[in-house]
Amino acid sequence: MLAFIKVESNYDVIALSPKNAKGLMQLIPDTAARFGVSRPYDAEQNIRGGMAYLRWLMAYFEGNVPLVAAAYNAGEGAVNRYRGVPPYAETRAYVLRILAGYPRMSHPFEASITTPSPQLPLMRMSLR
Repeated sequence: MLAFIKVESNYDVIALSPKNAKGLMQLIPDTAARFGVSRPYDAEQNIRGGMAYLRWLMAYFEGNVPLVAAAYNAGEGAVNRYRGVPPYAETRAYVLRILAGYPRMSHPFEASITTPSPQLPLMRMSLR
């Protein structure tokens, strides 16, 4: 989580992006609402919402850290559409910055949180 906060906001509680992402974990309004964050500049709420999203992404991408990082930046739809890290320069650089702060390719996840991405089998095949 700290790698995400560092990359997203550099620990700035009142960070605001040009895309209206707010707070430590730079939650866009739709993601904040999806994970119950009504006050995105409240550090505790922001971190709880960001963590809930990361937990969901970890389950959805079965602990694949590069895919989770790409989805946090570009959205899980983009990762599914491209069957991996999207070819956006910003997203690819973002994934590398996350991996610099968290240099593991996988992370434990709770499978009960959500069903995995239907694209995962195709993503695994393309890695072979």
